[in-house]
Amino acid sequence: MHWLNLLTWITAGGAFTLLDFFALTSWRERERRAAQRAAILAIVLPLPYLATTLLPVSLQAIAQVVLLAIPAIGLLLALYPGHTPAPRMGLPSTRVDERDIIFARMRLSPGMPEYQAYYIMRPENKEIDDRLRARPGLLSPDALFYNPLTTPAADASFRVIESMRARVDGPVAKERIPVTAETITPFIKELTKYWGARDVGITELRDYHLYTHIGRGDGVYGAPITLNHKYAIAFTVEMSYEMVSAAPRTPAIMESAREYLEAARIALQLAEYIRLLGYPARAHIDGNYRVIAPLVAWDAGLGEIGRMGLLMTPDLGPRVRINVVTTDLPLVPDGRRPDPGMIDFCLRCRKCAENCPSKAIPLGDPIQEGEVVRWKINPEACYRYWATVGTDCAICMRVCPYSHPDTLAHNLVRMAIRRSELSRIAALAMDDFFYGRWPSPRIAHDWLPEQEQQSSSRRRGRTR
Repeated sequence: MHWLNLLTWITAGGAFTLLDFFALTSWRERERRAAQRAAILAIVLPLPYLATTLLPVSLQAIAQVVLLAIPAIGLLLALYPGHTPAPRMGLPSTRVDERDIIFARMRLSPGMPEYQAYYIMRPENKEIDDRLRARPGLLSPDALFYNPLTTPAADASFRVIESMRARVDGPVAKERIPVTAETITPFIKELTKYWGARDVGITELRDYHLYTHIGRGDGVYGAPITLNHKYAIAFTVEMSYEMVSAAPRTPAIMESAREYLEAARIALQLAEYIRLLGYPARAHIDGNYRVIAPLVAWDAGLGEIGRMGLLMTPDLGPRVRINVVTTDLPLVPDGRRPDPGMIDFCLRCRKCAENCPSKAIPLGDPIQEGEVVRWKINPEACYRYWATVGTDCAICMRVCPYSHPDTLAHNLVRMAIRRSELSRIAALAMDDFFYGRWPSPRIAHDWLPEQEQQSSSRRRGRTR
């Protein structure tokens, strides 16, 4: 039975190689727990296979067949599709008033005419919002995780974005360069990537993409929003895995601000380029949107909307920022790309909800709203934590199994998740084993100072 011995040695060597590869990958990613556990398994798992060669000849073949059958059956089960729910259908039937979103509401303060006008319209929100305003606030020196060096770094990025908001639109060249949708579409996508985007998708601009009334940015507060552009270009930029790994401390909001700024630069550049071709275009950047960016990106085929309410991309999960450019430039839409395997994984995982310090992410099943099935977060609870710690939290993004780096090891897992129900169950168990069900934040980079400067007395009772 030399062939059984050979297969046994190959299997043992394969297990050692794969686990050792994963251990090295995890070490490079500074995931010490995952690296240590993978290294231990790389030594332990091959031992039963190697030990069979020490058994009496009469038992050796039986033991080897049994041990070889285990990974073979596991591989077959992992490839078996099992039950994958049908793609979620339906389109939003109503539009959202931007004045109602929490970020627009937090811009209001007593004495402003907009403050009085809004709470006459929505009196039920006034007490909730005033309690939120009583908290230290995002980037506040009184917030729990304020740092005198890193917090201003995030604020600097947001201030630069604010100075860019007036440039989202502009004059269109009088002479129009003739183009066809078939030729300009791939060029626009590659140009956007050349300027720094990660992924790019195109959709027809739909009514439910638009807010109903202006709540932020340029224009008159409360004015109805009309946008007659035919197409929307959505793109993502990647957030640093190392910086997000420190969430909810200040490196996470530094990275969030940096990528909002990067996305704004790309969007302004792209809109300006399209206008130079002779076609109207408007960039939609942080604090000056007319569209709901995740919905546009969803219809443009860039990902799914997951449990945490963020866009979940196939290779980076929620670890992205989105911007949009709307235009009349003739383009070929991509269309939505349903990923029922990802949604099924979100349904099973619940890691973001369990780790959410404000309990703003629902633990249960998605709900039906009109024709749309989705999870609905509690924005007031979410922002309450933000206003307490002074950062935009990002714990949900940090702990999401889909947020791991875009590397071979993690991409193999993502591929299995898309294809197989049992792989989704196994992937979740492995993520908990290697990274923990409630993973702790890490120090992002050695050059960053300590993340908290406050005394312990200031911390008590401030995170809920």
